[in-house]
Amino acid sequence: MAKPAFAPNAQVEHGKFGFGSVIECTEEHVKINFDEHGEKKFVLSIVIANLKKSDRQAPAGKKKATRKKAVPAATAVAV
Repeated sequence: MAKPAFAPNAQVEHGKFGFGSVIECTEEHVKINFDEHGEKKFVLSIVIANLKKSDRQAPAGKKKATRKKAVPAATAVAV
């Protein structure tokens, strides 16, 4: 079995989609999460000519916004 062309988390640049991080790479496919275009899966033998390794640092993961739980409003007591 041959070694995959790209290791997970490798930084790559594609002519059309720009910079991205490799999610998974097998002998047949490569799955990349692009900064501006999201996740894409390619046939490795076709896309390999359009990908080049990048020396950039992986972008910091985006943190999800956290919401505080809503506190129920105090109920008014009729007198």
